[in-house]
Amino acid sequence: MSQNAQTSHSSYVVIPARLSSTRLRRKMLLRETGKSLIEHTYESARRATRPMGLCVATDSDEILSEVRAFGGQGRMTSPHCVSGTDRVAELARSPAFAGIDIVVNVQGDEPEISPEAIDRAIELLERDLDAVMATIISPIRERTKLHDPSCVKVVYLPDENGGGRAVYFSRAPVPYAREWNDDLLKAEPPHFYCHVGLYAYRRDFLLQLSEMPPSPLEQIENLEQLRVIEAGHKIPCAIIDESVVGIDTPSDYQAFVQRYRAAEAA
Repeated sequence: MSQNAQTSHSSYVVIPARLSSTRLRRKMLLRETGKSLIEHTYESARRATRPMGLCVATDSDEILSEVRAFGGQGRMTSPHCVSGTDRVAELARSPAFAGIDIVVNVQGDEPEISPEAIDRAIELLERDLDAVMATIISPIRERTKLHDPSCVKVVYLPDENGGGRAVYFSRAPVPYAREWNDDLLKAEPPHFYCHVGLYAYRRDFLLQLSEMPPSPLEQIENLEQLRVIEAGHKIPCAIIDESVVGIDTPSDYQAFVQRYRAAEAA
């Protein structure tokens, strides 16, 4: 049985950011809006109310210089980190994080991440003391998104207390409808969910996770969160009814620039 608590825990946001990216070159430093992509993400994350601070973790002198130029906090990490989680864990392993209970990993290419999403992920771990990791999901209402491998789908199981957990993550359209009907995308509660690019970890578990070998399903799907599920841990999820788009391709970035300029003009 889960233990529940309303006590607040000390939490901190880390934004892993690397300069090398295959589909969109040097994307963290793109600045058609007048601000770099990493600055947009930093500003969004800074608006969360529960974390006591935030920091960019990078292996790039250029990104570190950019972060410091806009007044942000940044730390250098090893160039040998395989993933963003490894980069966050390296920072979390430092003595400066000894008093931090919850570490939130916000992807550097999520400039429109909701500060409320960060706060809700932290609250999930504050309420459920048995959970070692939490994340955020959002309903999928478009069939193209459902079939897009870059949109990570979540099989979500609600519980009797109004919460719920992730059963599985996949790049495939899951749950798979044997007989398709467009009304499936309009259902309430939703049938299909997309994973939002942030994780909240208990610090001790994050350090363990970074030492665990990749699991079989993780290697097939190339989704690190499956390592947690295969190790027998639950991942509670909070639902936000908004679309958060990570920037992976030139078209993703151009669409973001257009949304930003439209919002500035409004």
